[in-house]
Amino acid sequence: MDRAQPSKSALGPFILIVTLFFLWGAANNLNDVLIPHFKKAFALTDLQSGLVQSAFYMGYFFLALPAGLVMRRFGYKTAVIVGLLLFGAGALLFYPAAQAQRYGLFLAALFVIASGLAFLETSANPLITVMGDPATAERRLNFAQAFNPLGSITAVALGGHFILSGVELTPAQVAAMAPAELAAARAVEAQSVQGPYLAIAAVVLLWALLVAFTRFPDAAERPAGDAVPTAATGAIRTLLARPRFAFGVAAQFFYVGAQVGVWSYMIRYTQHELPGTSEKAAAVYLTASLVAFMIGRFAGTALMGRVRAASLLGVFAMINVALTLIAVLVGGRIGVLALVSTSFFMSIMFPTIFANTLKGLGDLAKTASSFLVMSIIGGAVLTALMGFISDLSAIDLAILVPSACFGFVAWFGLSDRRQGGLDPATFAMASH
Repeated sequence: MDRAQPSKSALGPFILIVTLFFLWGAANNLNDVLIPHFKKAFALTDLQSGLVQSAFYMGYFFLALPAGLVMRRFGYKTAVIVGLLLFGAGALLFYPAAQAQRYGLFLAALFVIASGLAFLETSANPLITVMGDPATAERRLNFAQAFNPLGSITAVALGGHFILSGVELTPAQVAAMAPAELAAARAVEAQSVQGPYLAIAAVVLLWALLVAFTRFPDAAERPAGDAVPTAATGAIRTLLARPRFAFGVAAQFFYVGAQVGVWSYMIRYTQHELPGTSEKAAAVYLTASLVAFMIGRFAGTALMGRVRAASLLGVFAMINVALTLIAVLVGGRIGVLALVSTSFFMSIMFPTIFANTLKGLGDLAKTASSFLVMSIIGGAVLTALMGFISDLSAIDLAILVPSACFGFVAWFGLSDRRQGGLDPATFAMASH
């Protein structure tokens, strides 16, 4: 039997956990469909619609450390169950939010979903490592991570079909509608999310039951460590005194902001640059971005066998600076294709920054990892900034934000002069 596979007794639990990678990939990228949908349903500005990502990534920011504490105190399996219950509860909240037609309630529901995902992402990666031969843990993780972009692609494709109505009223048509007629049209738009999110809730809560009643390996059931890490305050002080660590956290903040911003406004940018493009047709470009991302992950990993990971990161980031500037300065179909192409080069950035920042930290790596997970709040801050710029000027100028972010990532990658490669197990665990 292939030593990279889990033992026969762990195969069922392994399948349950691998499926989680698909589920959180789907949840993350459904937001990219929700942003243009809510903009239309609630007549929002770009800044207001961008709050979808702000609410979502704040859930990650505030729940990353509590998730780690639950995992250490009660074990991986319990943390997974808590995450699934929160995920399912957040998806169920979409129903009353749609009935009430309250944008704020949708944002609250997204915060709850992201809180659940924080638990899942914190626990599922290390759980995969204890479900088989430790010597082949990174191979199992790479296999599990392959389902993440697959979930993203599936979510955008299905979300574009079932959530986006294809009905796009011009300002003149809206002005000509009677108040009752306009309210009814917007109610239909708001309620189109109910079916898809109820289906998500059903699947996720069923998965929570399956996990709860499935016998997992002992390492997954028992506590993963002390409830409170030893000398945590001292570890934080030591980390903050290391310039490379602080540099890495900042690079991750800007990378996630760039990734989330590009994908969040892909549909909006496409419709701006290609007038007359329907929202459903524009969603195809978002799907293409996610396919490029998945291909880039495999291609980038292969290239790392020949090129230093940090150097490759720097080169890919510089390419993305050029591509985003083309999107700003050239626009049109060329600009759209350039923006789609950035996803190929983004694919290696999260895990490479993560692993590069942890390199050489030893026992400080666990504490450092928490900060790196929390740094994804860049997706909340910088997506809102892009919306603000778009409202003041135009969506194409807002692409300057991810362009600047990629510039910072390039600086981080090209400035690394340390010798030695990245630990492949750490690289695999860092995938996002």
